Amino acid sequence: MRLGERHTVKDYEALPEGSPYQLIMGELVMSPAPNPLHQEVLKRMFLEFHEAIERKKLGKVFFAPIDLYMDEENVFQPDMVVLLRGNIQKLTEKGIEGVPDLVVEVLSPSTAYYDLKEKKEVYERKGVKEYWIVDPKVEEVEVYVNEGGHFRLFSHARDEGRVRSHTVEGLEIDVKELFKEVL
Repeated sequence: MRLGERHTVKDYEALPEGSPYQLIMGELVMSPAPNPLHQEVLKRMFLEFHEAIERKKLGKVFFAPIDLYMDEENVFQPDMVVLLRGNIQKLTEKGIEGVPDLVVEVLSPSTAYYDLKEKKEVYERKGVKEYWIVDPKVEEVEVYVNEGGHFRLFSHARDEGRVRSHTVEGLEIDVKELFKEVL
């Protein structure tokens, strides 16, 4: 198996466990460990999501690394992924097989292109109901909802204000608090 050639799930699964790669549109893409800012923002988001989803027994929230099998050429490790009650069966021993209800990506310099372009396109085309893009550098959160196979900006806040979920009732995040004294 060589980098630069077209790959499939079979190639991805042949990698040693814990390899820092994602399979994005048939390409093995290295994903270096995130920085502390990224991790702190992700932790705060997870706590909010956990409170709104798991405590109310609406579903499950997972954070990276967990494999998300979208199709034969796309196995992602999103920062956070949500399976609501009706989709829990997609959780297997391998990871999550199929389209989740909600995905969160926290942008990092090394992965932002993929999160904003290629992975977003796959999420959109495959029917992910809601996609959150979190940019710690500019303290911004965008929430997209999928309508007819296309993402539409549903909620947005930068520096201050609240963003809310369309898919999970009661899930709202105060952007100022999310990024407050992160480091």
